[in-house]
Amino acid sequence: MVRRLRRSALGLLAVLGALILTGLGVGCALSAPTWKGPVTDHFDGQKFRSPGVGARGSFGDLLKWQAQRKPGPWREYHEEPYGPPPPREVALGALRVTFINHATTLIQLDGINVLTDPIYAERASPFDFVGPHRVRPPGIKFTELPRIDAVVLSHNHYDHLNLETLERIANTWPGARFFAGKGNKALLEKHGLSNVVELDWWETRELGPITVHSVPNQHFSNRGLCDADGTLWTAWVLEGKGGRAYFGGDTGYGKHFTQVQEKLGPMRLAVLPIGAYLPEWFMAPVHMAPHEAVQAAIDLKATLAVPMHFGTFALADDGETEPVAALQAALAEKPAPFVVLGFGEGRDVPEVQP
Repeated sequence: MVRRLRRSALGLLAVLGALILTGLGVGCALSAPTWKGPVTDHFDGQKFRSPGVGARGSFGDLLKWQAQRKPGPWREYHEEPYGPPPPREVALGALRVTFINHATTLIQLDGINVLTDPIYAERASPFDFVGPHRVRPPGIKFTELPRIDAVVLSHNHYDHLNLETLERIANTWPGARFFAGKGNKALLEKHGLSNVVELDWWETRELGPITVHSVPNQHFSNRGLCDADGTLWTAWVLEGKGGRAYFGGDTGYGKHFTQVQEKLGPMRLAVLPIGAYLPEWFMAPVHMAPHEAVQAAIDLKATLAVPMHFGTFALADDGETEPVAALQAALAEKPAPFVVLGFGEGRDVPEVQP
């Protein structure tokens, strides 16, 4: 049991506590199906890994963090005005991004509308009585979203792969396609989702006029106590006529940003996580700090970078507004083309200059 807990050390602690209290059998019942396939540089035949990355925090590190926690302030749930409805679509060659909440953004390019890690649920949890609760509504009403052509999922954690929201998308737009890393298709199909495409790193799939690339990032996966690292985590590049849009999902900082840029070219847009980064000694292998996100935008040679993964769910020790403040401080030391969008705010991405 300790081994299983160690492999899940960076999971949502309230959820993990509930799994332990209800017993290992329930924890395993919540676990996702895992991938079976040939050995690769990032899959040993049973579990995925991020090459070149050392061990994540141990169970002892988890206990140390809990004993020393100094969480920053978060408000209780509060209403905020919704943003304006996004355009129905954008023209060929155009690119637009709208920040909705947490890691949920709407990326529109070449007439295609893509949602990233969509979550409209009240909790990022398998339960409706425990687990991180949102502190604000999503920035765009679900009913005011444009037609959704595709969803890209970075990994299977509850704050990124939210089945309630995915089922709602599938019911509203039956033609939507769902892109996920290797091994995640079984879970999605188990819950009635069709049009699922699972990709390994560096694999691609055409989606109308754009190309969807699965690219490496640095994280981990699990939904219960018995499926640690059994499915692939991934970042995404959406490539169209007017350039490339990068969505990082959850990731620590590493050489993968430079590798993606060198292989695919500079990014017109980079959507990068900045939250759930404290304490850095514990979180760094899987969650970038804001100053690392600045370097990642530089590595990707982004024309515009937009932060996400902050201000919605309290997941670590950083406070509700702390990631944005730390990002602004980092940008004062090392300029990068970041624009912090408000919840529900959209922005047309400038064209790449020749």
